[in-house]
Amino acid sequence: MSGGDNVNKLVNLFDGEGMACDEFGCAVPGASGETPESGGAASETLESTAEETLKSASSAGGPVSSKRQIVPGSTIGVLGGGQLGRMLAHAGSRLGYRFVTLDPTPDSPCGQTAVQITAAYDDREAARELARRSDVITYEFENVDAGVAEMLERDSYVPQGSKLLYTTQHRLREKQAVEAAGAQVAPYAEIESLNGLREAAERLGLPAVLKTATGGYDGKGQWVLRSEEELAPAWEQAERSGTQLVLEKFITFEKEISVIAARSPSGEVKTFPPAENIHVHNILHLSIVPARIGDETRREAEKLAVSIAETLGVVGLIAVEMFLTADGQLYVNELAPRPHNSGHYTMEACRTSQFEQHVRAICDLPLGDPSLLTPVVMANILGEHMEPLLAWVGEKDPAAEKLGVEVKVHLYGKAEAKHKRKMGHLNVLAPNVEAALEWISQSNIWRV
Repeated sequence: MSGGDNVNKLVNLFDGEGMACDEFGCAVPGASGETPESGGAASETLESTAEETLKSASSAGGPVSSKRQIVPGSTIGVLGGGQLGRMLAHAGSRLGYRFVTLDPTPDSPCGQTAVQITAAYDDREAARELARRSDVITYEFENVDAGVAEMLERDSYVPQGSKLLYTTQHRLREKQAVEAAGAQVAPYAEIESLNGLREAAERLGLPAVLKTATGGYDGKGQWVLRSEEELAPAWEQAERSGTQLVLEKFITFEKEISVIAARSPSGEVKTFPPAENIHVHNILHLSIVPARIGDETRREAEKLAVSIAETLGVVGLIAVEMFLTADGQLYVNELAPRPHNSGHYTMEACRTSQFEQHVRAICDLPLGDPSLLTPVVMANILGEHMEPLLAWVGEKDPAAEKLGVEVKVHLYGKAEAKHKRKMGHLNVLAPNVEAALEWISQSNIWRV
């Protein structure tokens, strides 16, 4: 196929704001880093497309971020001051980096370990102050203001870019990007009216899940629909969100798994071992590693995560959450362009933690070895678990000794232990995952 044919086949996924894609991969306008590997004329076409975009932005007078190595001793700015930023600062400070964070909550979890600018996420002057104090800027969760991220990208160095936020903040754009990377998603439809919901439910079949296209986490902004009678009440509630809506066919799955991939501006990509995830009330409860899946599924999951990281031009981490069905099919459910709850197990169980890897990736250092050192189960600590956890911390634990497990505690420094609020996690290191799960089942921490 000639280069001209490839140009004709390029399509813009996101109404002029997204990726130019063909059968070989995608080029993100203005993104730093290399395009996915391809051959011959197709590769040249994608490279020249990105080059022309960069030239156009430069001639328009806007600064263009290019890849650069940020060495230890530099300052990393973090949009968001939650627990992910806190653990990022812990890992990066060991490498010699300094940290400054922007968050509206005084004495935020990250602010306890970094200099904090206390301001709203959409406060542009505060964001400019963050840029003045930083050599590189990252974000610790994807619901930061994309407009602020775009402004910072123009004026400072944001290797993750704003386009990745733009994509992952909206379920429809995210699904299109996942499909462009060659992965399956659950059959879906955009919903604009109650009649549209009824038609889509008939076409996709029930049960199905109605979701807000933006916002929503830990089960919020989602309605599981099992009968026609539930459509109108769900529509009435969902319409109040004021955002676009998506209906997804309910996938009957055997396991939920996730893979976290890291990619640097130089194009180096590495994946962490897949985690098997168990949710309770739509909140992650356990991440089990090694995941109890076959080798072929493991390889396919890692391959999908790499393809998504390369297709989206990811810099830093991306968590790819998937459903595994009884017949061995993998469906990508969600993406998170940052460190992820299901990757907390890496802190003690891997040669390199997800947080150190993210720092290495955004600073364009060589990526660390992500291989597993020990079986592990990560268990989340919610607000209602804090009292029994603190009682356990002060006592000897004969069960842990008998089972041969070592329990590592990570608390996030949040001021108030609210019901269902993530307050910390435990990494239960063990000779095998069965021993770790047995310790968790015997513990009183989660019996509330």
